[in-house]
Amino acid sequence: QVHLVESGGGLVQAGGSLRLSCAASGRTFSTYAMGWFRQAPGQEREFVAGISGSGSYTLYTDSVKGRFTISRDNTKNPVYLQMNSLKPEDTAVYYCAARSSPVIRTTPHEYVYWGQGTQVTVSS
Repeated sequence: QVHLVESGGGLVQAGGSLRLSCAASGRTFSTYAMGWFRQAPGQEREFVAGISGSGSYTLYTDSVKGRFTISRDNTKNPVYLQMNSLKPEDTAVYYCAARSSPVIRTTPHEYVYWGQGTQVTVSS
């Protein structure tokens, strides 16, 4: 059984910061690419950031470049998403996901394992 559990969401004012964490249990994800996705009400789930299995490569959607940073610690399994300079349009449920390949992809259907999501709300 594989579980991904996100934490770190909450309510923050515009311009503030949050750090999301994703803890993996049941399997070692050091060879798995990891991604963060988000879904706002009435919107499709969208790719936010991804990191390769080794952690050497990262990829971001344009709207978060320069503000968000994805990182991972393969000795302990967690993946992090540091979010700075938050904007109201960043409000969404954020999901951690893993795919059974070390290569980053940006489409949700290419990820096998998903967490339950954590709410991020940015007030103006």
